[in-house]
Amino acid sequence: MHWSESCLAVIPCLNEEKKIAPLARGVLQHLSTVLVVDDGSMDNTSSVAVGAGVNVVRHRANLGKGAALKTGLASARQQGFEWAITLDGDGQHCPDDIPAFLRCAEETKASLICGNRMANARAIPPLRRAANLWMSRQISRRAGKFLPDSQCGFRLIKLDDWSRLSLETNHFEIESEVLLAFIRAGNRVEFVPVQVIPNGPNSHIHALKDTWRWLRWWKRSSRA
Repeated sequence: MHWSESCLAVIPCLNEEKKIAPLARGVLQHLSTVLVVDDGSMDNTSSVAVGAGVNVVRHRANLGKGAALKTGLASARQQGFEWAITLDGDGQHCPDDIPAFLRCAEETKASLICGNRMANARAIPPLRRAANLWMSRQISRRAGKFLPDSQCGFRLIKLDDWSRLSLETNHFEIESEVLLAFIRAGNRVEFVPVQVIPNGPNSHIHALKDTWRWLRWWKRSSRA
């Protein structure tokens, strides 16, 4: 597999001017194309990303992480890429873990490979760790298989299989929806261990608002 030709990185960003350049440069050590989706940033995220040598698509307003991922993945497919690897723009994912995703895809033929942070779960802030463990248990029960880390945004996605999914969420619940949708569609899903880089208090997750969105999606998805 010639990954530099068939795979690009998609990085959704919101106000990440301080972190996007080193992240983008790190990804470029492993893949030749990076697409930053600036989801309505109020800072210089777009210009800093361009200065780091990557492509940028910009939403004029903040539409949510899910919407940014959809924009990036659709653009990747339109450009002829077969795969996309997604990383969060806040620097919590280590680009040096990218080769593990590519090896897993070659060895298992899975169409979705998710990062698994649970070997170093204590590096995740306690509230987010507890929420992740609870959500992962719920999704595992519904999927009928053990899913160790349902909320990690570090993923390798086969774009043809992604394009056939019907996805409705536009915020952080996208991680759960995509994972469950791949499994329901009969696609193979695997996990690879990844490092945990704490991002301090700068997470864009709003505990109450995003938990409420997730619960609403969970209720709707139970009827599917």
